[in-house]
Amino acid sequence: MAITVANCCFSVLSSTFKSRYCHLRFATSPSHSYFDARSLKATNNKKRALKGSSSSASPRKSNAEKKLPGRLKDDKSGLYADGISGQGDMGRPQSTGFKSFGTQRKDKKEFQLDSREQQVEPGSLQDANFLNAVVKVYCTHTAPDYSLPWQKQRQYTSTGSAFMIGDGKLLTNAHCVEHDTQVKVKRRGDDTKYVAKVLARGVDCDIALLSVESEEFWKGAKPLHLGHLPRLQDAVTVVGYPLGGDTISVTKGVVSRIEVTSYAHGSSDLLGIQIDAAINPGNSGGPAFNEQGECIGVAFQVYRSEEAENIGYVIPTTVVSHFLNDYERNGKYTGFPCLGVLLQKLENPALRACLQVQSNEGVLVRRVEPTSDANNVLKQGDVIVSFDDVHVGSEGTVPFRSNERIAFRYLISQKFAGDVAELGIIRAGKLMKVQVALNPRVHLVPYHIDGGQPSYLIIAGLVFTPLSEPLIEEECEESIGLKLLAKARYSLARFKEEQIVILSQVLANEVNIGYEDMSNQQVLKFNGTRIKNIRHLAHLVACCQDKYLVFEFEDNYLAVLEREAAMATSSRILKDYGIPSERSDDLLEPYVESLGDNQAIEQDFGESPVSNLEIGFDGLLWA
Repeated sequence: MAITVANCCFSVLSSTFKSRYCHLRFATSPSHSYFDARSLKATNNKKRALKGSSSSASPRKSNAEKKLPGRLKDDKSGLYADGISGQGDMGRPQSTGFKSFGTQRKDKKEFQLDSREQQVEPGSLQDANFLNAVVKVYCTHTAPDYSLPWQKQRQYTSTGSAFMIGDGKLLTNAHCVEHDTQVKVKRRGDDTKYVAKVLARGVDCDIALLSVESEEFWKGAKPLHLGHLPRLQDAVTVVGYPLGGDTISVTKGVVSRIEVTSYAHGSSDLLGIQIDAAINPGNSGGPAFNEQGECIGVAFQVYRSEEAENIGYVIPTTVVSHFLNDYERNGKYTGFPCLGVLLQKLENPALRACLQVQSNEGVLVRRVEPTSDANNVLKQGDVIVSFDDVHVGSEGTVPFRSNERIAFRYLISQKFAGDVAELGIIRAGKLMKVQVALNPRVHLVPYHIDGGQPSYLIIAGLVFTPLSEPLIEEECEESIGLKLLAKARYSLARFKEEQIVILSQVLANEVNIGYEDMSNQQVLKFNGTRIKNIRHLAHLVACCQDKYLVFEFEDNYLAVLEREAAMATSSRILKDYGIPSERSDDLLEPYVESLGDNQAIEQDFGESPVSNLEIGFDGLLWA
């Protein structure tokens, strides 16, 4: 059995984060190398390793391994088509043709792929202009402390790579500048570091956009041109600043595969290019070139296994262009959309006959995510046979270039948030066309925290916070409990603002005596009212006039506090533990209740997790 390790391509100096089922490491390359990442889970017990390459110095838990949450996904056919699984967004398609792989919309100023031929002779590589567009990135990170959400962890540093794309902007990997407090860049052959600003992060596609205001930095700069998607066996050159030295590094190989690939950082599935050129910590964010000197993608992770060698991954220019066009249109990055359905393949003739599907095509809708727009259009038992007039095969694939097929979720990934797709479906034997709006997926348990700092609420020493994958990583899964982990992995959000709120820990005091050992337990109700999210809990507590504060947890466990005593003691507890405030800043805003939440919370979608068999079975895929 292969033992897998996943590294994102920026080197982290001294910390290794370990996933339950596979080791994902981000490599950032300052002075030491190390990693940090989101994990992927293979349900067939294969252990897979995706590594990003950036190098970095580690935070306060140096040399200590952290367990990362896994995500259910089978490499072969248990595919997630667009991020509907309990774990991650996987496919998000765009509906236009397969021949032109740049973004197809041209209503605004969009980033188009440049096919100008600039043949680079092998002997002139040393002086090639495109090498001068690749810069080294130095980042100082200060990550939140999810176990103690009112404070930050000790800062650490990392290095990676980036490249110029014109208009005063640089591209790199999102994991290279995650939780950044300072970002600096240095050009090849220069001894000056310039301060850079992060304009946008695409967590799901692992891309970040940087800007440098200094005019001195851009003197004589020639940005790179984005080339087209390469063909199999095309030569590829990876350029960056990996570990092992301070100067630029160049490695060569060929394109060995192009398919929908798992992105370790964003726990998503998007188009990826597999190459056999060496990608090491520090290469993250560096460009990959074809023989004409055009950029065909961004190096971002590698696959490590005892059974495989020389497997690196590059984010293709189709994904890069989608990111840039999204930012250009909206002034911010909105993300890849998803369809929001759990699908089953229809390879069995008897199954197709039972569903009245006459031809060998289509995928069965097993479940629709409550928060998706498809919930108002599609039903369980529908068979999707086409997406924007592109026929979907019975194994969940669609045509891709010449003599190739690719996962159906690729079509969804070509769309933008808010786009509408036309689906051809068979319902009760009748063929019909329906319109479905595509939007980014709503995660019940998020993989990344927007704004970087988690929410928290402290009531008489009881610390409440929303459950998130970073918190699970920090706490280690053994201390979370299997029932809560099952919800985190497989349950679906019933409405857009739903959160799993947990009692993270209890700050011991005489007012909460007897509850000191409680930790990582989900709170379901407060004084008989079911909790929707942490803002709702804070609102209920603030409005409470009852004598007692009654918290109901999983398995009918109760914690009761006398309200007046609890409020009187809160300020002293905060002072004793050196906590600046009883709640995070986002909870200071007035609570506004959504009308749809009250109806949705009565449904049982979130209460009964999807089974391991249903998610991991090879015949199923999430769209």
